[in-house]
Amino acid sequence: MSADAGAQSRTVTSDPQLSGSARALLRDCSLEMTARDVASLADAVPQLPPRTRMHLTFLENETLPMRLEAARAVREAGLVPVPHIAARRLRSEKDLRDYLEGLAELGASEKVFLVGGDPARPEGPYEDALSLIRSGHLQEHGVHAAGITGYPEGHPQITNDALEQSQRHKLAALAEAGLDTWITSQFSFDADAVAAWIGGLRRQGVTAPVRIGAPGPAGIKRLLGFARRLGISANTSLIKKYGLSVTQLVGRSTPQVFVERTASALGSVEHGTTGIHLYTFGGLEGSAAWLARSAARPTAGQEDDREDGDR
Repeated sequence: MSADAGAQSRTVTSDPQLSGSARALLRDCSLEMTARDVASLADAVPQLPPRTRMHLTFLENETLPMRLEAARAVREAGLVPVPHIAARRLRSEKDLRDYLEGLAELGASEKVFLVGGDPARPEGPYEDALSLIRSGHLQEHGVHAAGITGYPEGHPQITNDALEQSQRHKLAALAEAGLDTWITSQFSFDADAVAAWIGGLRRQGVTAPVRIGAPGPAGIKRLLGFARRLGISANTSLIKKYGLSVTQLVGRSTPQVFVERTASALGSVEHGTTGIHLYTFGGLEGSAAWLARSAARPTAGQEDDREDGDR
């Protein structure tokens, strides 16, 4: 274990025990890794329950072989790979088919997560997640469920009306295609805003499960840097509510306070099926260690008593 990984483990053990409602929110927590995190997967797996969902990014610096190797490693580790597909990064229909065929051959195509991607302009024929759903290629390659992104605080470059319309179209297209779905949100520091957003979804008739994005243990400066880049509100008041100090930016944060506040805030709204998704900005092993200690769940190697429908 590296010195940094050791520091992560020491940080997460200092957190007090989560409440029962917060642990319930973490019960079927999913995580995220890049193709470059394969080397650290072996250290994280013993701290995760069997069949934990592991999202696999679709970044500019990742090649097709790297993405497929990550999916293979996750599946062989006894976890459930959830490969991302970034529409605007695909240069051709062949790119999409090649990726889906590779995933299907590995038995890793059952669940995927669809995003537009960072490029402002499409590099090929797919403009957004909706175009991927409508392509018909997902079902042809064994995809049974496809997740989409939610934005509790809106999007810095897209109006709220446009976001709602896009969400309606994607959910309708997924239903028409016979695909199950869920919504994973961008991370936030504001538990009240997250609860209000979920309450709004339910009032609109959206019943899809929601996985609430939260950053795993990470350096405070690094975390705030991601927030600025993604347009996430990080004013002094919200940072304090998250459990951070604006005058002490050296050190590491955990999602402890956010998860507790979110569990409490959800008690006042109709929230339906909800859970947590950890963005592993500070490292995969550190997030897995925090989750194992905080959620008090069975680890790999222990009996998994969840029913298939709960996964």
